Amino acid sequence: MQFLLKLFSFGYQQALCCIFPVAIFATLAFTKYVDVPFFYRYDFILLVCVCVQFLMVYFKLETIDELKVISLFHIIGLFLELYKVSKGSWAYPEFAYTKLGDVPIYSGFMYASVASYICQAWRRFDLRFHEWPASLITFALAAAIYFNFFTLHYVTDMRWVIIAALFFIFRKSYVSFVSRGVTYKMNIILSFLLIGSFIWLAENISTFLGAWQYPNQQQQWNVVHFGKLSSWFLLVIISIIIVANLKHIKYNKKVVSLKEKDDIEPTLPEPAHVSTP
Repeated sequence: MQFLLKLFSFGYQQALCCIFPVAIFATLAFTKYVDVPFFYRYDFILLVCVCVQFLMVYFKLETIDELKVISLFHIIGLFLELYKVSKGSWAYPEFAYTKLGDVPIYSGFMYASVASYICQAWRRFDLRFHEWPASLITFALAAAIYFNFFTLHYVTDMRWVIIAALFFIFRKSYVSFVSRGVTYKMNIILSFLLIGSFIWLAENISTFLGAWQYPNQQQQWNVVHFGKLSSWFLLVIISIIIVANLKHIKYNKKVVSLKEKDDIEPTLPEPAHVSTP
């Protein structure tokens, strides 16, 4: 019985972390089967995403700092979408007024929803990363992953080299999280893979609901190729690296501010992700 209570509590907190993604899925499902008067589908989805984001901040489900992080992911994702769609990797076949080229602006919110989940989980589960590599190394990894998504169209795809490097660099790293007052630990690579797997499942639901189409889905829907899991695995790593380092930067600014104000050693808790060798 105790196990079931812990499992239910964990699932409930996870569900709260997924408010933004669930809102997007619900909108995709609704607009697949219902024609909204006066709106093209992609335009209506964008309107819903903006309203959900506003309500989450208004009701303090997300902070202004988290909104800044989420907005950054929206921009990063939109640039990637513009490039990938131009290369024919996938397509958004429906008309919309709110398109940049062939990419609807709402697509950036799908990346932002991943950032929203991470920010929510960070706070609700008191995430802490241990044996975390130096910021210079993690930023270099994030940059290598991101730019490889662009350069693979011209030179050799280096993702497996990058993944091998990730296994080596994060070999000692693990994440701890708290649920119902109990602290649990998990290998960091395993956590990346689990989140990436859930996003891959979400991608299958999204393409089924017509969020976008891969070339092999133009005539009829097919399961997204399992190889896409490696892409989401890498994108999750970019997301967590950016969030972790931004939190560390914010923590350092608070430390400096307290020192300048009081000229004493601050008593702030350590930033959630920092526990370096």
